Amino acid sequence: MSEKPWLIPKPVGQLLGRLPGLPGSMLFVTALNVALAKQLNADVTQMLVGKKLRLCVLDAQWTFDFEWRTKGFAACRNTGAADLTISASAHDFVKLARRQEDPDTLFFNRRLTMEGDTELGLLVKNTIDAIELPVFNLAQLHPRHVLAQAREQFKARLGNLRPGA
Repeated sequence: MSEKPWLIPKPVGQLLGRLPGLPGSMLFVTALNVALAKQLNADVTQMLVGKKLRLCVLDAQWTFDFEWRTKGFAACRNTGAADLTISASAHDFVKLARRQEDPDTLFFNRRLTMEGDTELGLLVKNTIDAIELPVFNLAQLHPRHVLAQAREQFKARLGNLRPGA
């Protein structure tokens, strides 16, 4: 018996959609780096360099823009089209993250869409499929660890800023 899909209520999604994108993207890439960055092969990360990625959580009206930099994913401002946009509901992204749903099934049922660079989309999908479970250690999601990762990202971003620029 399959679980009934849920959606974030429309008024909540509208409220979430009004939040500025960059802080949410920074939190998202922090979690992404904790869960995936160290498991990516150098050939995969080389192909990700310079590519703008966008994740759209349709029912939450959230959009996360990010890219690969030297040692991990980084949030970015992206006012134009992304090289790859992946869209689904919050429920379907949770199912994918838990490995309770196959991306191909969601794609063919039109619950997951990929727009943009097809080769990049296949690279992302195949890379995620190839990562051995568990994808991440739940202890890494402890608030202390996540906050330490976020602090390092903020320090790195602040270090790139120059006074008077």
